[in-house]
Amino acid sequence: MSESSAEPGHISVLLDEVLAGLKLHSGATAIDCTLGGGGHTAQILAQTAPTGRVLGLDADPDAIERVASRFQAEIAAGRLVLAQSAFEQVSQVAEANGFAQVDAMMMDLGVSSFQLDQAERGFSLMQPGPLDMRFDPQQSPSAADIVNSWPEQELADLIYQYGEERHSRRIARFLVKNRPITTTEELAELVSRAAGGRRGERIHPATRTFQALRIAVNRELEQLATVLPQSLSLLRPGGRLAVISFHSLEDRIVKQWAQAEAADFVHDRMHPYGGYARTPTVRIVTPKPVTASSLEVERNPRSRSAKLRIVERL
Repeated sequence: MSESSAEPGHISVLLDEVLAGLKLHSGATAIDCTLGGGGHTAQILAQTAPTGRVLGLDADPDAIERVASRFQAEIAAGRLVLAQSAFEQVSQVAEANGFAQVDAMMMDLGVSSFQLDQAERGFSLMQPGPLDMRFDPQQSPSAADIVNSWPEQELADLIYQYGEERHSRRIARFLVKNRPITTTEELAELVSRAAGGRRGERIHPATRTFQALRIAVNRELEQLATVLPQSLSLLRPGGRLAVISFHSLEDRIVKQWAQAEAADFVHDRMHPYGGYARTPTVRIVTPKPVTASSLEVERNPRSRSAKLRIVERL
């Protein structure tokens, strides 16, 4: 990984693999749908220099401010355009900023180290802070709103579906009984008690519950399902999309979407001939997801669960 891509407290995941997969060139245009710390964007700017242009989106105003400060020269030169926006709005943002047809797009679906390190944002179960978890502080609801107002059954379903937590019913029952819950510390302690402590598991017992709440608060799966089809209209033929996911729900959405778009035949039981031929819209560049090397995992344990999938627009 290039040193210029790193900032204190932040390491871009699968950076070299993303850059190799996107096949960028001088003068190329690209969209980073999830700006974060700007690590991927830094190297995309370097590979597309001196005339390439990059559009960077992030729902988090802190991310926009941080990256704007870091890349003042590139912004002044018109090579980097920033927009505070949820990435499900990428088509509108791209059209408004002259990025209607681009050579590359990427999405890193993880939470940035900056967000985890800011206790007041409420993302981390390891730091006491308000129970928030919103990428955009102006949106609603917050994690506290969900935990303290949702019916027990809906809360259990959320924790089970988005967190893949087998103790979801017991956790939901325990949370409802102990309302109101206003801090990450309270939530982590209550979930630990409900789930019976660590019991030899590698991860903290509240990890899956925190994940489920963050996904729900920020509508992460709905946004992903919305933005993938938009990439087809934004990428020019031969352009590539790279998506880094961090849990099975995200990866499954990306995988199934790519397979459907790459298919040349649609099976349909209701069709008189069992289905119909179609023209594929993408070519799958990574038949199996790319994962982090042992060296990267050692340097950055967060990369352990990362999966990279790349498709090329036909």
